[in-house]
Amino acid sequence: MSIEVGSKLQGKVTGITNFGAFVELPGGSTGLVHISEVADNYVKDINEFLTVGDEVEVKVLNVEKDGKIGLSIRKAKEAPPSEKRPTKKGPRSNNVNRPQKSLSFEDKMNRFLKDSEERLASLKRNTESKRGGRSTKRG
Repeated sequence: MSIEVGSKLQGKVTGITNFGAFVELPGGSTGLVHISEVADNYVKDINEFLTVGDEVEVKVLNVEKDGKIGLSIRKAKEAPPSEKRPTKKGPRSNNVNRPQKSLSFEDKMNRFLKDSEERLASLKRNTESKRGGRSTKRG
């Protein structure tokens, strides 16, 4: 069976390392699923997601000349086109209870600058207090 980039295949996990999992594909060839391609979220310990012997669906990312096959489990899962990556939305101190309206570019830029300055000032305040502020000098 010819393994082509972009194809989805069923495979069996044959080995797990700290950097990924080896998956045996149909036809006897083996590919590597890098730890970053196991799940959509951060994977600290691959053993929490996979065990040897698991049947998994993988997508072929690349096939190198030396025979190495790069695989992905997370890209094999079809996400609906309307589903987008979740964004962090929470109340902000400067726009709580304010209805959203169409803003001009200048208004958006002014809001961005104000937010950036507030965040930078807060960051400086927090880091300076931890380091002892500007009053300490190194000789």
